[in-house]
Amino acid sequence: MTTRVRGPVAVGIAGAVLLAAGCSPGGGTADGPAPAEESGPLAEFTTQELDWGACEEGGAEAECAVYEVPMDYEDLDGERIEIAVKRLPAAGNDPIGSLLINPGGPGGSGYDYVDHAAYGVSEDVRERFDVVGFDPRGVGRSSPLTCLDADEIDDFLGVEVNGGDGEAADPAEIVESSQEFVEACEANAPDLMLHMGTADVARDMDVLRALVGDEQLTFLGASYGTHIGAQYADQFPERVRALVLDGAVDPGQEQLDMSVEQATGFETALHAFVADCVTRPDCPLGGPGTSVDEGMAALDDFLEGAASRPLANSADDREVNRARAELGVLAALYTESWWPRVREALTDAMEDGDGTGLVQLGDDLYGRTDTEEYENSTAALIAVNCSDSASPRDVQAYAEAAEEAGEESPTFGPMLAWGALPCAYWPEEAVAEGGELTAAGADPIMVVGTTRDSATPYAWAEALAEQLEPGFLVTRDGDGHTGYRMGDTCVDAVVDAYLIDLAVPEDGMACV
Repeated sequence: MTTRVRGPVAVGIAGAVLLAAGCSPGGGTADGPAPAEESGPLAEFTTQELDWGACEEGGAEAECAVYEVPMDYEDLDGERIEIAVKRLPAAGNDPIGSLLINPGGPGGSGYDYVDHAAYGVSEDVRERFDVVGFDPRGVGRSSPLTCLDADEIDDFLGVEVNGGDGEAADPAEIVESSQEFVEACEANAPDLMLHMGTADVARDMDVLRALVGDEQLTFLGASYGTHIGAQYADQFPERVRALVLDGAVDPGQEQLDMSVEQATGFETALHAFVADCVTRPDCPLGGPGTSVDEGMAALDDFLEGAASRPLANSADDREVNRARAELGVLAALYTESWWPRVREALTDAMEDGDGTGLVQLGDDLYGRTDTEEYENSTAALIAVNCSDSASPRDVQAYAEAAEEAGEESPTFGPMLAWGALPCAYWPEEAVAEGGELTAAGADPIMVVGTTRDSATPYAWAEALAEQLEPGFLVTRDGDGHTGYRMGDTCVDAVVDAYLIDLAVPEDGMACV
């Protein structure tokens, strides 16, 4: 099981959107400006015309289109893939240009994210920008990567990495599951799986920048979206207008190392949840007077029992073992707004043996729909993570990482470390060298970090702001994943002023 780094607004967003020809409402750049670049090796792609039309789903003001990019940027005459894009025209009469957005993942849909612009960005930003989101290559409606079917994904996400009664899980089952996943990708998408890296996503985004007529990019990336933005700035520094990288990923780390560090972030968030829970009368981990350590012990005892005695699930035939129970708890740590939901789910599980609420939380995180199908985000998540940097090829390295991560986070550490194992079998020709990104020569780039971020530890924001030569850090003191539009008026004001007016605060500014 591999855990995503995905912005909280993106969790649970689903639904297929088809493109249709038609006219769009006024208020923005409905007919579209002329493409920004008309020469160079990519001119065939950067001079396409976006045929904006009505969207089958989403608000009436939204417009949809598709554009083509090369699957392999080293072979411009080779196979092409389609990228689906959605635009919400600026609400005001004096738009600055387009704000491209990405909610994270990998595997999150920027296309769907546009539908949530009312709370994903401020009214002031909506007034001044067309909000534009796209599904990255291999995601959602953009030539989706398909590996396992729905039943196989159910099994994949349910593999135990913690045994019951204090025993270690069987590595053989984890290895077999990881190998089967990669083999399914090779069988179903042998070419696309070789071109799923973030560097190519950044190139696709630059084509889109040209097609919407912007000479420079304005971008809001949450969680994994920060990696897309950092890659873009490193490849195209002169084309950066303003980038907000919120809930940062550290591109200088390898995937397995990131999984171990991510365990620390989730453990910190879990302690914050338990500390809040034990002050409430409906907390199944204890009540007023219960210490955080006692609440954590109660949760650990419950999860330990689920490994050997799975819980009932009234929604379908999946047993709620420890792996699925852990996923449910972990899902709720992305945003404080889900804490009441996980309290209720834990109460049902611990008092009545009913794990339905926990498994549904995990389903929402991983895009399992009411029809018992999955979005393709799991396949995209693993493909991107495994493509972006080198990973160890020996199983022992993952076993050692699981032990190390377990010391940092007894609850989630082994799950997060073993979740990187598919990368041990990923085709080597698909793997990028990785390394730090500097964006030398770019205009100032904002990195937002939250002190108790669950999915992207605050240390990653510090690292990215340090790596990027034009980077500057804005700190939100708080819980949950990401900082912008999370109820902190200080952060929101600083981000808005930067996006609209290019106002750059002092590096290291803290909103407390």
